Amino acid sequence: MPRVRAHNFSVSLDGFGTGQGLSLDAPFGHAGMRLHEWFFPTETFQARAVGRERMDVDPSTAPDDAFASQQGRGIGVEIMGAGKYGPPGWQDDPDWRGWWGEEPPFHTPVIVLTHRPRDPLPVGETTFHFLDAPPIEALAAARDLAGGRDIHIGGGPTMLRDFLAEGLVDHAHIAVVPILLGRGVRLWDGLEALEARYDIASVTTPSGTTHLTLDRKVA
Repeated sequence: MPRVRAHNFSVSLDGFGTGQGLSLDAPFGHAGMRLHEWFFPTETFQARAVGRERMDVDPSTAPDDAFASQQGRGIGVEIMGAGKYGPPGWQDDPDWRGWWGEEPPFHTPVIVLTHRPRDPLPVGETTFHFLDAPPIEALAAARDLAGGRDIHIGGGPTMLRDFLAEGLVDHAHIAVVPILLGRGVRLWDGLEALEARYDIASVTTPSGTTHLTLDRKVA
C-alpha cells in the first residue's frame, strides 16, 4: 500500500502555514517568502532552481537539506489544495495553468482539490487533475494515479490539517520557522492530542528551524 507523506511544510512559531492577503502578486500573503527562507539555500532547492542563478551552497545548510531532500523520493502523485495551485479566483480564469510555468517541478500527476473541477490539464511532464472530493476519496483517486508509489500531501495548511485530522497521513515533516506571523491560516487548529496518534520527534538546525517529524503509530 502506498504511504501518504507530507514534506517541507513550513509554519511560523505561532502555527501559520500561510499569511493573510493571498493574491497573484503575493502567493503567501503578508508572509512573503519568509516561511521558506530555510529551504532556499539548501542543495535540494539549488539543484532545482530552474531559470535563476545557482547559489553556492553553505555547508551549514546540510542539516536542513537532510530533511529537504526527502520530498521527491518515491512519490508517484501529489495532492494539493486550490490555494496552492493558484491565487484566489483562479477558477474564473480558464487560461490559468498554475504558478510554475510550462515545466512544473512535480513530474508526476497532481490532484488539485477544488469545489469547481475542470478537465485534466497537461503541463510539461505533469498532468493536473481537478477534483471535488473529501480526503478519503481524494486518496483513492491518487492511488489509481500513483503507480504503486507514495502519495505526497502538498498543502496548503487547510487541506493538510484535514488529512491529519482524519489520520490519513503516515509521515509528515513540518518545518517550524523562527518567525511570528500573527495572522493567516493556521495548521494546528482542531488537532488537539495529535501526539496520541503520532510519534513526534524534533531537531533544531543552525538556521533556527525546528524540523518536526510525525509518524503515525501502528495500532
